[in-house]
Amino acid sequence: MRRKIAYPLVALGMTIGSSLAVASPALAHGYVSTPPSRQALCASGAVADCGQIQFEPQSVEAPKGRQSCDGGVSTWSVLSDESRNWPAKSVGTSVNFTWVMTARHRTADWTYYVGGTKVASISGGNAQPDAVVSHTIDLSKFPGKHTVLAVWNIGDTANAFYSCVDLNIGGGSASSSPTTAPTTSAPATTAPTAAPTTSAPGAAPTTTAPPAAAGSAWAAGVSYKTGDVVTYQGVRYQCRQSHSSINSWEPSIYTLALWLPL
Repeated sequence: MRRKIAYPLVALGMTIGSSLAVASPALAHGYVSTPPSRQALCASGAVADCGQIQFEPQSVEAPKGRQSCDGGVSTWSVLSDESRNWPAKSVGTSVNFTWVMTARHRTADWTYYVGGTKVASISGGNAQPDAVVSHTIDLSKFPGKHTVLAVWNIGDTANAFYSCVDLNIGGGSASSSPTTAPTTSAPATTAPTAAPTTSAPGAAPTTTAPPAAAGSAWAAGVSYKTGDVVTYQGVRYQCRQSHSSINSWEPSIYTLALWLPL
């Protein structure tokens, strides 16, 4: 299978019309990164054997008005497979959802559903959003384990982007713990961090990444926190967002998203 990686547009200095052999910004759009959506869990490896979605979690695009995790698109059907026992993140009753926008389309609104019931809708004003967008949603009427369908309705097309997030509402602190893939170029107030360290049945075993040593060379499989300094290809970088590193998240690729050159 040919691997596709969505790189931040600003970091690469490209336009959506650019053509690359292994990375096509035209395929890059957006998804919920924290709490970890199903595609974020696939991308981080916390859930195994997800197929193509593990390489492009931002691409679950379908016509507006769908009510499914895959948007009704067969390519992403694994996201609607309930037999996988998707891990549910324990959160409080007020949950902060963070979207990563790898191509920042004009936005009509962001809408959240639980069991087909609309919980919240946030207007986008038909404006281009920031690279990272966060919404605090009151889920106090839905205690227990639920799947939240988060929808990003695009303002200048007939399509939307879909993300399902499995939560144990009222089963943890009010602040959800970030666990996801890297974001794009704009500063974020709520930053994605390391991948989950536990797995539910059907999920791939995961382990906690070791902490970074001060000033060490960047490496995959390391838990970096905001402010850590690493070197990569002779350049020093400071971590902007806590995360657990993987290959293809090198500082030179995710400059201004995860890393700031010093």
